[in-house]
Amino acid sequence: MIKTFRGILADGAQDRIRLSTKKGKIGYQIVNLEIIGNKPGLSNPVESLIAIWKVEQTSTQTTIDFSDGNLLAVALWTMGETTYSHDLVIIFDNEVFNQDVYVTHVDIQGAEACNYMLKLETQTLTDNANAVSTLRDIRLNPQKHA
Repeated sequence: MIKTFRGILADGAQDRIRLSTKKGKIGYQIVNLEIIGNKPGLSNPVESLIAIWKVEQTSTQTTIDFSDGNLLAVALWTMGETTYSHDLVIIFDNEVFNQDVYVTHVDIQGAEACNYMLKLETQTLTDNANAVSTLRDIRLNPQKHA
């Protein structure tokens, strides 16, 4: 089954997508991430960076580090004064998670808001897969479970 989440984030904002369950038997995998600025055709330059994280972020990131185990996906939507918009989306498709995820947005050029649509595929996790996912989450985020 596919679940869709959508929203709009101001510059520097973060959304929490509640996915966790008491038993953790439902796993999620990102199948699609699409973004678009809230004012297409705006004459000001826009560089919206949306990122999907396994843990809540204390600040919005303007740099991306693929070695960060908490990063699930990133998307960039740009538009200039004389150029049409274009975008780039990168999803780490082998990641299965069973906890809440966080969506962050930063406009690198200005302060515009950005829309996002996130599609997740659900899957039932075995007891072993549930344990692996939970232990991986604890190992990557010990402060979250302290």
